[in-house]
Amino acid sequence: MAAAASLLFAAYSGQAATGNTIGLLVFSEDARFVRAAKGIKDTLEGAGMSGPRTRVIEENAEGDKTKAAALAEKFALARMDLVFAVGTQATVAAARRIKDVPLVFAEVYDPVEARIAKAWKSSGNNTTGTPSKGHMPKLIECLRRFAPVRSLAVLYTPGEANSELVLRDLRLVEAELALRVVPVQFAEKGDAVRFLSPALRSVDALYVTGSSVIDRELSSVVVAVTKAKKVSTSHLPDMVERGVLLGLCTNPYLIGRSAGEKALRILQGAKPSSIPLDSPAVMNIILNLRTARAGGFTISPDFMKTVSRTIE
Repeated sequence: MAAAASLLFAAYSGQAATGNTIGLLVFSEDARFVRAAKGIKDTLEGAGMSGPRTRVIEENAEGDKTKAAALAEKFALARMDLVFAVGTQATVAAARRIKDVPLVFAEVYDPVEARIAKAWKSSGNNTTGTPSKGHMPKLIECLRRFAPVRSLAVLYTPGEANSELVLRDLRLVEAELALRVVPVQFAEKGDAVRFLSPALRSVDALYVTGSSVIDRELSSVVVAVTKAKKVSTSHLPDMVERGVLLGLCTNPYLIGRSAGEKALRILQGAKPSSIPLDSPAVMNIILNLRTARAGGFTISPDFMKTVSRTIE
């Protein structure tokens, strides 16, 4: 293991004399992370940052927080010119270890609450990037155009930052939207049976947050919700692609492109703290027609006019 680590460090340290060495740390193979990483790489390539003058070293933590921390440490020791991190867990790991090299993130739900940055207008440190945070009132409005939702079960995983932050944001608008939010803990395999089925009997819809546990058990969740004839929603496009009924979602590829553009500004001399943590404003309604048919949902022509993409 030590020999392998030494070889990896040596590979990282071989920077071209007149070019840049850039690290790209992706948390897992989740579709949204893969698409964001592609957006980053396409932006760099489009700016002529490819070939011998620019070395992009990509690593994937395979959904493992321990591996993410180890890879972040190797990136830190390699003294790269810039590091990208895709996903909150990858970014948190990188931010803890990389303090004096620009760190640009993508697909982080709320970088301020995750303590990656100090504020939205300026990170106040060596980070900047493009968050994926949606607008909860707009999402609930979209949901209510589909069905009269007054109560919402929120499937979340304790200890996973993005998952907990989505629950917090929904609770913050609970009174404003006259919406009853019911937290449903999903910490391990089997929780869907223990907690989800009883909760579905008392709510109109289910919100699926993102977590490694939920990702692994999503098919069971979709079966339970569809069987209960309840609407499911998420702000994550890959959740809708895998069976959640509908979502109001950002585009991971465009988030990656935006992060790449911010990195180009840094490589041209800008400080990360001078670049606000804004994101592409376009939100798309995605509808899973397979789930709609399985649940026997009626979709009005007016609602279909608002849908940007369907999953057949």
